[in-house]
Amino acid sequence: MKAELPALSSALSWARLVLQQSDLGDADPLVDSKVLLCHCLQQPLVYLHTWPDRLLSQQQWQTYQQLIEQRQQGIPVAHLTKERGFWNLSLAVSDKTLIPRSDTEVLVEQALSLFDASPIEVLDLGTGTGAIALALASERPQWQLTATDFDAEVVALAQSNANRNHISNIHILQSDWFAGLAGKSFSMIVSNPPYIESDSPFLQQGDVRFEPLSALVAEQQGMADLEHIIAHAGKYLLDSGWLVLEHGFEQGQKVRHALQHHGFAEVTSIRDYAGLERVSFGKLLKKK
Repeated sequence: MKAELPALSSALSWARLVLQQSDLGDADPLVDSKVLLCHCLQQPLVYLHTWPDRLLSQQQWQTYQQLIEQRQQGIPVAHLTKERGFWNLSLAVSDKTLIPRSDTEVLVEQALSLFDASPIEVLDLGTGTGAIALALASERPQWQLTATDFDAEVVALAQSNANRNHISNIHILQSDWFAGLAGKSFSMIVSNPPYIESDSPFLQQGDVRFEPLSALVAEQQGMADLEHIIAHAGKYLLDSGWLVLEHGFEQGQKVRHALQHHGFAEVTSIRDYAGLERVSFGKLLKKK
């Protein structure tokens, strides 16, 4: 006798209970259950509220159970659905990139506040999925974005995300930080580089366990890439250009000191949605 298929509301209740009994860190079991069910149904979230009594098909129920089992093992939702929303964008993700996080939107908000909509050149270093650069490009059609990543596969992913979101005011290229940018100058440089120390217990928690260490870990207690960008940015910034960096919540003072040491003025740090210092920035005033 074939097992009875559940309604959407029943499937959600089952999935939420399963995930509540799993060690998923700060993840919300209900949110994860809803996202994965919408993925199975290929429907928006509102569908779950509009049709709670609809029955899943046999294939949908089987797929959903498999996804919940994988999520129970800790695999990130974004890796299961192959996408993640960021800003106003839908981004494809892979296991070679960081999963875009909402706190990085703080960096986007700050960058947008530093210049008006007039045409400027902006550089995003270590673009990954393209999240930061594409968010800026989508909000400022007159800006021209250049985005770099050292990995050719990641560059291709970022380009596919530009195409997916119909964003054309961006050029994405393979470059190890500034290596492929000789002769280029920008009004603003932004970056969310690796900034976690190699022995951090954070690396063994939640979704981070499934993300590439190359996108997470930096030498010198997490400061090596931040220091490198700060030290070399002056060669690529125009006078009165801004450098805007995401960093660890305990690194604000070190990043501010590095910015000041390399001649940046108006150095400031701002907090993320949890109230932690997350983004620091400064203006480069070049000597006449």
